[in-house]
Amino acid sequence: MTVSAFDPLAPGAPAALVLLSSRITGMMLVAPVFSSRAVPMKVRTAVVLLFTVLLHPVAMAAAPAAPVLTLAGVLGDALAGLAVGMGAAVLVGGAEVAGELISIHSGLSGAALLDPLTRNSVPVLGQLSNLFAVSLLLATDGHLAMVRALSESLEMFPVGTGGDPRAAAAALVSMGGSVFVVGMQFAGPVVAAVLVANVAIAMLGRVAPSLNVLSVAFPVQIAVGLFTLSAALPYAAPLFAGNVGSYAESVVRVLGALGGGGR
Repeated sequence: MTVSAFDPLAPGAPAALVLLSSRITGMMLVAPVFSSRAVPMKVRTAVVLLFTVLLHPVAMAAAPAAPVLTLAGVLGDALAGLAVGMGAAVLVGGAEVAGELISIHSGLSGAALLDPLTRNSVPVLGQLSNLFAVSLLLATDGHLAMVRALSESLEMFPVGTGGDPRAAAAALVSMGGSVFVVGMQFAGPVVAAVLVANVAIAMLGRVAPSLNVLSVAFPVQIAVGLFTLSAALPYAAPLFAGNVGSYAESVVRVLGALGGGGR
């Protein structure tokens, strides 16, 4: 594939600019870090314009013919961008779900703070897990992997191809459903430890009926949950890195479903 210089006046170049910006905007809507509310809208708009100009020669070289601006093409490119961003958002969302599960089982679900990134009230452990996952994503160059996947998607699924949006939407929903699987993997050790502690407290309540179980259960739940979480965090990082490795497979699956109807 021969990549030429940026030429906005070439045949099909204006349509390619619109279609490419639609794909990049789709990624920016859901991708971690890029979609953060802490990033000003002007900065996000500037990033979209910058990526559009930089990737435009690649999009023109990968297109089999001069791109034509159509509604199906805009929708297909937006779904392709959503697939690139959703693959990474699943990992961060799974960590936040894990934090919420840990908060519920540890008795800390009432301890909520305002998340400055999403402006929603979330449990403290959910916010901690979210920041932990974002930090790991940046440490493992996940943000660069998203940009690389966006560039490679132009070769797998050229701009303006259209494709099958229903199949792509179904694949995106399936990808989003894996959030709970990832979250359960992260929260599994803590949930199991708290469950064992609850069973032990229940057995203790049966042996000593005069014991006020509620006054004992809450501090034990919190202590076991926090101790297990602190012990499990070092082992969660390799698990997270393993899920980052499946990021490309998830994106390829959605792009394949999207491009299946366009061939």
